[in-house]
Amino acid sequence: MRVFKSIGEWQAVRAGPDFSGRTVGFVPTMGALHAGHRALLARARAENDLVVLSIFVNPTQFNDPKDLNVYPRTLEADIALSEGLVDFVLTPPANELYVDDYHYRVTETDLSLRWEGAHRPGHFDGVLTVVLKLLNLVQANRAYFGEKDWQQLQLVRGMAQAFFLPVEIVTCSTERAADGLALSSRNARLSPVGRVQATAFSRILRESPSAAAAVPLLEAAGFGVDYVADHENIRLGAVRLEGVRLIDNVRL
Repeated sequence: MRVFKSIGEWQAVRAGPDFSGRTVGFVPTMGALHAGHRALLARARAENDLVVLSIFVNPTQFNDPKDLNVYPRTLEADIALSEGLVDFVLTPPANELYVDDYHYRVTETDLSLRWEGAHRPGHFDGVLTVVLKLLNLVQANRAYFGEKDWQQLQLVRGMAQAFFLPVEIVTCSTERAADGLALSSRNARLSPVGRVQATAFSRILRESPSAAAAVPLLEAAGFGVDYVADHENIRLGAVRLEGVRLIDNVRL
């Protein structure tokens, strides 16, 4: 495994013989890796000759600066978790990835304004912009995204199609704990009591007869509810518990 902090050094290696004639799988992350990320990496490993992992806490997708400040940075643990699955790690500094100081950005004008976008203004501009930058840098054959962030997945796929990017966006099923909670780096911020309480989130989404019916049930279970919505046979939801924001979705 080789770790690159310099974009210039990475580009020199990417253009060199190590990649000649070999397929590349790419998993973009913000670090704080867990078993869900490892599942993405394992699939990339199985389907490609080389695997690239990026670890970058993207400041432009945080509409709340406090959320950015408390986001975990666990680079050494992340590299250890990805051992055996990854050939190259790209972890650039923000001033290199945003050499333009974020003057240029990607904006989607429909899906990005709903649900997560409505509650986190500017969030998806930051997501799409950084993903486009990383896809251009890595030049992967396939890039792997989890279904937990369903809205993000649709937007990334749409961007790749709209800009004719030569990459396949691969969907990977949501990884869940044994009690049903979708794996997320945010789960670690819950207290032991909150972690048990959080298991009701996916259960209520799955069992409620409608999106509207899920809201009072979630509130009764102790969650603050940002939204629950049904769209294309998917029920999406975002809730708050102990100051931690959790998102999930289930198939209807």
